[in-house]
Amino acid sequence: MAQLHNRISRKELKEKILNDPTPRTTISFYCYFKIEDPAAFRNDLYRDLKELGVLGRIYVAGEGINAQISVPSANLEAFRDHLYRIEPLNGLRLNIAVDDNGKSFFVLDIKVRPRIVADGIEDPEFDMARKGKYVNAEDMNRLMNDPDTVVIDMRNHYEYEVGHFVNAIEIPSDTFREQLPMAADMMKEDMNKNIIMYCTGGIRCEKASAYMLHRGFTNVFHLEGGIINYAKQVKEKGLDSKFIGKNFVFDDRLGERITPDVIATCHQCGKPADTHTNCKNEGCHLLFIQCESCATAYDGCCSKECSDIYHLPEEKRKELRKGIDKGQHIFNKSRRRKKVS
Repeated sequence: MAQLHNRISRKELKEKILNDPTPRTTISFYCYFKIEDPAAFRNDLYRDLKELGVLGRIYVAGEGINAQISVPSANLEAFRDHLYRIEPLNGLRLNIAVDDNGKSFFVLDIKVRPRIVADGIEDPEFDMARKGKYVNAEDMNRLMNDPDTVVIDMRNHYEYEVGHFVNAIEIPSDTFREQLPMAADMMKEDMNKNIIMYCTGGIRCEKASAYMLHRGFTNVFHLEGGIINYAKQVKEKGLDSKFIGKNFVFDDRLGERITPDVIATCHQCGKPADTHTNCKNEGCHLLFIQCESCATAYDGCCSKECSDIYHLPEEKRKELRKGIDKGQHIFNKSRRRKKVS
């Protein structure tokens, strides 16, 4: 029977892919469609993609599939052909990464989840088949010139911080399930305005558009393919980009640059910076923005305290982080965080 899970340590796999000269292409895609047996679908997919050398993170649920992967560039056509043989995925748009060296993933991880996006929606009347209208880059730019248009960012704070559409509204929460009702409540005085939802690759804003229609809004749109596809179309068609800064991505790159604008600041010294990193102290691993000067001063750590721990012997570090649950450890200006000394 074919192996259906990885049995090599992640550290070994990461070293292997970093040293592998094989050109790879980073891709993201999603599709809402009914999957009767997600576990069987997952196992078949794992066997086939492993043979093609695909790496990445894929979620499968009864409502569809959500994937961020890298494919050996030589196998790109074979991968596309395989995917398109799955009837609901035939002709599906694949978002090719904008700023990419192909080293974004080092393991193939396919998980079965209750939903491909955790939304907290319990209403049985909610239907993903009734969703907002797609807009492409040209439509997006045109509608944004209309004073009756409201643009809503359906991403988290740390994503919005480094890049967003001009005048886009941030929904002040770091979980999508909280953002959905918050977005509807924030817009209740603008029920008849043009409302455009957007996100990284389209999956969150597509569900958000369906939720807004479910809540009684009428003129709801969502950006087709999200920021990734918008940036591609802007480049191909020579359009002005109304998205400024970096697009945060959920792989080892932690961001792809869309425009030269640096709109965020270093979380340690306050200088302009938009490079996300994880604190090198594994007992902390805080996701935060750090400039080059602070990266040198703090050895890639978020504080002097973490830097001191980072330089301790490995056994001592293991002892200190034993039993620590980091959870979602993300810098947020609205929350108290450790003081940098």
